[in-house]
Amino acid sequence: MFVPAPLGDTRFEILAESAFGAGPGRAAAELPTAPDALGSWYRAVILGGQGRYAAARAELRIVRAGSTDPVLLSLAASTEGSLLRQLGWHARAAACDGRAAALVSARALGDRAVDSVRPELPFERGDAISDALTGLAADALGIGRVALAWRLLARGAAVRPAAELGWRPAIRRQWVSAETALAAGTVEPATEHAAAALELAERAPSVRHLVKSRLLVAAAAAAADDHDRSRELAEQVAEQCREHALLPLRWASAMLRAGLAVPGAAAEAEDCAATIVRRGGRFRPSTAG
Repeated sequence: MFVPAPLGDTRFEILAESAFGAGPGRAAAELPTAPDALGSWYRAVILGGQGRYAAARAELRIVRAGSTDPVLLSLAASTEGSLLRQLGWHARAAACDGRAAALVSARALGDRAVDSVRPELPFERGDAISDALTGLAADALGIGRVALAWRLLARGAAVRPAAELGWRPAIRRQWVSAETALAAGTVEPATEHAAAALELAERAPSVRHLVKSRLLVAAAAAAADDHDRSRELAEQVAEQCREHALLPLRWASAMLRAGLAVPGAAAEAEDCAATIVRRGGRFRPSTAG
């Protein structure tokens, strides 16, 4: 089973804070080495949030090689799916998210399928299940299967009700619910889900989750034809992304602002995309199957 980092290990504390706290922009060279497989997962989350895709994938390989813990392996598979999805590879991401769900299914775990608090991991099995199902919903949405996305979100809510979720999977579920509502052309529910994500993120410790939630609110405002508010929020997001080195979110913000005819936004989106490619991110061509 997975062996936790020693209590009081400052490397572990720095990685945890950078992954899900106030310091997501800590430079890669300043990140400590991972003390264990969980630390490598934290490094993958940090590096992925900065658009350092090749480095993030390398850390996920270390997790897979260094742990047999099904919850940690499930979280790592969901993270891999998220990295693929950010670049447009939704079908490939679905394979990762499906593997993530299988790793923590009741059949796979048998008697170990108990949602007790486990001191060696900061997230429980239920959080991993929610991550996997939410990821699968986002994958379905990415290939245009909106009805399937709704069904997967509903299944996730049935398996793990909102009241039982940790802050991170709860925010992620609201994100994908907002995105699915936008794809369905139902603006009011999209606005509600985006606002719910932002409310949760404002109480959570993660800057990255707060910034992305604001971006979803901006996108929902654009869909509601409130372009002034959308531009204002998207500019705030862009500034925070620059401050915290959140390159993928900066690219997404620039794409939104380009759609709102903000001067210079299209060029910024191109620059961000070029940097992502240099860091090992390969965007899915629009003609790819």
